[in-house]
Amino acid sequence: MQGVIQSYDPATGDGVVIDDVAFNEYDLAEGALGGSAFRTLRQGQRVLFELDGDGLATTIRFGSEVDMETPELLPE
Repeated sequence: MQGVIQSYDPATGDGVVIDDVAFNEYDLAEGALGGSAFRTLRQGQRVLFELDGDGLATTIRFGSEVDMETPELLPE
């Protein structure tokens, strides 16, 4: 899924991401940044993520602009 970070507390690892399609809010799972290039997140940052079995956002990672489907960068 694609989304935007709504909030993130680097001290606790708590945060919320909003998906780009339905604008649902998902809390970050514990260790959501594990194995990621991210060390911290900032409000408004665009990310790719998955949902775990509990409906928590996990596997937070970068997406290139093409992955994020920015219209001016889509292949013709």
